Amino acid sequence: MSGFERFINEEDGMGVVEVILIIVVLIAMVAIFKDQIESLVNNIWKSINKDAKKIY
Repeated sequence: MSGFERFINEEDGMGVVEVILIIVVLIAMVAIFKDQIESLVNNIWKSINKDAKKIY
């Protein structure tokens, strides 16, 4: 049996249900912590812009 056929027939690893559950949990966490994520990203951009101005 070639390597590709073994790969196709392999049943080890994560299944579709597990991947979907992980994606759902990540989306829920982003929805819950949306405000905190936005403020963190804004602070990071402000810091980057301030440091970039020092270089110029």
